[in-house]
Amino acid sequence: MSYPQYPDQQQAAFAPTGEVPLWAPHYGASLPVAVRRFFKKYATFSGRASRSEYWWFTLANAIVITVLYIVTGIAAATSSTTDVNGSPMAGPGFFIVGSLILLWGLAIFVPSLALTVRRLHDGNFSGWLILLNLVPFLGALAVFILTLMPANPAGQVYDQPTGN
Repeated sequence: MSYPQYPDQQQAAFAPTGEVPLWAPHYGASLPVAVRRFFKKYATFSGRASRSEYWWFTLANAIVITVLYIVTGIAAATSSTTDVNGSPMAGPGFFIVGSLILLWGLAIFVPSLALTVRRLHDGNFSGWLILLNLVPFLGALAVFILTLMPANPAGQVYDQPTGN
């Protein structure tokens, strides 16, 4: 099945509902749309994700992690104590906020893998290339470069249109 590849064509094709279906990549997605689609497609490894969907969520994730680390640092500094030897120790605030970082990481682990696989599909690459991340440094660099690649119309083979 063929469908529009670019934002202006998508808007004309999907105008009745006003929204790009979840099975189709959303070219030109805004930050809120990208984050909403990320969580709606929580563990969907099939289909494709546009560059804007991928990179907007990556930016949002970086902001959330940065804020959590800043709050963790503040909590560690304000609730720190010293042990009997006079060495500084992290207080309870550090562990409470630190566990939020752990929870956030666990909450987005699978959907982040799914989003990366869908992004690779958009460039007509196999999702299994995500395993390149297991190769130290160069593997992550290769996946990074592949996620920067533009959409390839041949990637439609990864689409599975549904009623949504």
